[in-house]
Amino acid sequence: MTKPIGVHDFDFLMGRWRVQHRRLARRLAGCTDWIEFSGTTIAQKILGGLGNMDDNQLSFPEGAFTAVTLRTFDPHQNRWAIYWFDSRRPGVLDPPVVGSFQDGVGAFYADDTFAGKAIRMRFIWSRITPASCSWEQAFSADAGLTWETNWTMEFTRDE
Repeated sequence: MTKPIGVHDFDFLMGRWRVQHRRLARRLAGCTDWIEFSGTTIAQKILGGLGNMDDNQLSFPEGAFTAVTLRTFDPHQNRWAIYWFDSRRPGVLDPPVVGSFQDGVGAFYADDTFAGKAIRMRFIWSRITPASCSWEQAFSADAGLTWETNWTMEFTRDE
């Protein structure tokens, strides 16, 4: 059986990366103060190519921690589910963001809660080259009418 094209969407991410993070100091609060910190990511394929995972080291100003991103591909729907969990909350698996790539940009969405309120969450992968790529996370408190980008990551290949 031939694998669908979408199964290769995250091939660009495999390997070792240095990551420069920017995160809003407060989310959904009209904040414009950004906190910057560094990290690393090591990505590898799993499940015979139907998935991949990252091992992440993040150096938040309030303390370093580790995290894992798990991505699984559904070949029947030609879309990805992306899960996140980290050492600050062992055993807690956030709801997946689900989506796909179109014209070189990946868009992934989920319904979640933040500070006890329902939100829509979005991940965007863009500006993908062999040596770099960008990721951003945004929240919407109005069902996707407006978005607040609250975390960005600039990846630089470390190989």
